[in-house]
Amino acid sequence: MNIINDHLDVLLRLAAGGQIFIAFLGPMIPRLLNWREPIQRMPLLVREVFWIHTFFIGLTCGIFGLITWVFAADLAHPAHDMMRWFCFAIGLFWGIRCAMQWTHYSASHWRGLFDKTVAHWALFLGYGAFATTYFIAAFRK
Repeated sequence: MNIINDHLDVLLRLAAGGQIFIAFLGPMIPRLLNWREPIQRMPLLVREVFWIHTFFIGLTCGIFGLITWVFAADLAHPAHDMMRWFCFAIGLFWGIRCAMQWTHYSASHWRGLFDKTVAHWALFLGYGAFATTYFIAAFRK
């Protein structure tokens, strides 16, 4: 555990970089996953909500990443409880997202398909790593 504590600021910067990557990747997901046609077939309101939610999830990830990148050392050695609460909130965000990878997506999307199975596990493990890193920062003494 000492190694993690000694390098928590580095782990937080890695999580920050991952979140910033997600923020930039988000708008490209429909093209990368060939979703353009299904999105176009959505009713107008559903399509608009989809794009607004895509934008705000990207914005949220970008904000989390940027704040974490700039204040990684402060978050790793919090001088104020607000920093612990901030880390707890982001950890909760990613922890719930990690759980939803299993509870809200049908396995039919990936089971038996090598590339999609790898992506499913990579996302699950990545979100779990984000959550774990932030929870360590929130609860370390």
